[in-house]
Amino acid sequence: MRILIPFYLLFLSLLSIALRPQKSKAESIAAGQEIYQDFCVQCHLSNGEGVSGVFPPLKASDYLFEDINRSIKGIKYGLKGEITVNDENYDGVMVSQGLDNEEIADVMNYILNQWGNQSEEFITPQQVAEVSKSTLN
Repeated sequence: MRILIPFYLLFLSLLSIALRPQKSKAESIAAGQEIYQDFCVQCHLSNGEGVSGVFPPLKASDYLFEDINRSIKGIKYGLKGEITVNDENYDGVMVSQGLDNEEIADVMNYILNQWGNQSEEFITPQQVAEVSKSTLN
């Protein structure tokens, strides 16, 4: 009986996570705005334009929209080395900020729908969880 209790508690925890209502896209974007202000604005700026040659833009970024999973990986695991964004080269380091999958989904939804960016895609924590560490660039 004592052996079953931990498994029962684990089962209940997983069940509560599975049954938790998912945020709407609007709720995710609103949460993502807060996360962006706390973790991203220092480099990518409040207008999403970044700093030419130093911090790449998120506004109208071909890199961002070209491969959304690659962008998720960059936030999740950090990014270093040369990348090209809107025909400009960047060779810096973006360290992982330690965000959980839900926070990454929220900030991605914000970035994908801010400063004139528009995306029909709705990033979920499950999608972020499925992104692996393989090949960041």
